[in-house]
Amino acid sequence: PRPPPCPPSCSCTRDTAFCVDSKAIPRNLPPEVISLTMVNAAFPEIREAAFAHIPSLQFLLLNSNKLALIGDGAFAGLSHLQYLCVAGTRAGGTGTGAAWGQAPASPPAPRFIENNDIQALSKGTFRGLKSLTHLSLANNNLQTLPRDLFKPLDILSDLDLRGNALACDCKIKWLVEWLETTNTTVPAVFCSSPGQRQGQRIRDLALADFECITTDFVVHQVLPFQAVSAEPFTYASDLYLALAQPGASSCTVLKWDYVERKLRDFDRIPAHSAVHCKPIVAHEQLYVVVAQLFGGSYIYRWDTTVDKFIKIQDIDSQKTRKPNDIEAFQIEGDWYFVIADSSKAGSTSLYRLSQNGFYSHQALHAWHRDTDVEYVENEGKPRLIISSSSQAPVIYQWNRAQKQFTPQGEVGDVLDVQMVKHFKVKRDHFLCLSRYIGDSKVVRWDGPRFVELQTLPSRGSMVMQPFAVGQRQYLALGSDFSFTHVYLWEEEKQKFAKFQELSVQAPRAFRYVPAADVQLLLAPSFKANTLVYRHVVVDLSL
Repeated sequence: PRPPPCPPSCSCTRDTAFCVDSKAIPRNLPPEVISLTMVNAAFPEIREAAFAHIPSLQFLLLNSNKLALIGDGAFAGLSHLQYLCVAGTRAGGTGTGAAWGQAPASPPAPRFIENNDIQALSKGTFRGLKSLTHLSLANNNLQTLPRDLFKPLDILSDLDLRGNALACDCKIKWLVEWLETTNTTVPAVFCSSPGQRQGQRIRDLALADFECITTDFVVHQVLPFQAVSAEPFTYASDLYLALAQPGASSCTVLKWDYVERKLRDFDRIPAHSAVHCKPIVAHEQLYVVVAQLFGGSYIYRWDTTVDKFIKIQDIDSQKTRKPNDIEAFQIEGDWYFVIADSSKAGSTSLYRLSQNGFYSHQALHAWHRDTDVEYVENEGKPRLIISSSSQAPVIYQWNRAQKQFTPQGEVGDVLDVQMVKHFKVKRDHFLCLSRYIGDSKVVRWDGPRFVELQTLPSRGSMVMQPFAVGQRQYLALGSDFSFTHVYLWEEEKQKFAKFQELSVQAPRAFRYVPAADVQLLLAPSFKANTLVYRHVVVDLSL
């Protein structure tokens, strides 16, 4: 009888082939071949459907090769394959029989494949191998394995991963889960890294020890204009945003589009030198306090009969000459807003809402060139903290009998504070003190004292804004001369750690805005476009 076809580099029988020094996967093989062994192959990669021309193959050994990469669908078309060995042997290695027990009588017992250097597998490497029962990837250079790599192998009974430098990080978490549930026999596999897990058996790792959830801020929308303040508010069940745009001589109101998930133009209030536009929704009415550097400040109300903002009130220009910041709040059912004034002759002023509008209620902290005001409720007591360029931040506490704020003290000896912001973690209260010249500070409010916890380099900082997203407490520290730094609070260390840099030019505010299932961070810029970032949760184990 004629001998079966066989490539020059192979020795063939009717159903077996043994190939040495092949330049590529042999094409001219007997159609009945069920066992293929390759030794010292000269190619580094197995590509998609590389063995599809040998569909009857049941036993595949890749022996003493220089393989480094096995691609997606590399074994496609081998629906009858039962044994696959793409392992390597270290000096003095043992045979596959030691790993799998006794090999079947036919085909002959495989040996560990020597000198493979497989560094990467694709997620679909073993796709279509529905008959595979034995798989060895031992003694290669695998540091990680794609998630659900073995999912297509429904009847896999034996798997050998020994001798690889597996990094037990989040990318391998799925393997720990799989090992807990699989019936496949897997000899002990050990971690090569990181240091704290080196030498540990992978099967013994606890899923709770993997910290694989992290977050990121990515640009969601670019608003093509400059702005110096941003104030989100909800009115008639819709989400809006009011931005002060001195360059455009307006307070711009944007509306959130829940379908497109973007902010869209809604209305504009004329304001040729606006520095702050503060919306107040009180008693089902929408007001906007427009603070201007020149030409006076005003209060507008949304008129539902004509669907536009109508000016209803002027703010006393003798008291408010150079406004900086506005805070609105409710005490004992009454609505107030306070407007910080940074002129030498003005004063920070408190206004109260009555039936006919907002009226001056109290003058606070005159002649001190105030830069910012923060409303805080601590232990059920309403307080105002006012920062200025002439002294340390001052605390005022609400006197319920007099229905006014009275001075309570100062926040340490930190001078020239541009902005003061408050945040709370569990039961502790903290203040963030941003400074344009010098370092910014984080202090803990400890009864009558303030304990300095952290100093942050902040040359050129006009804004230092803490905000919480779910259980995570962040801090955004802007600068006129460098990137914005986002910090993440570390509870055990009681301080912020650097988390991310954002490219925002001359930011003047940061506002966290939850918009249904989208978490936004707005960054108004004094010199460039206003950016809207989206907070995303990233699972590093996927």
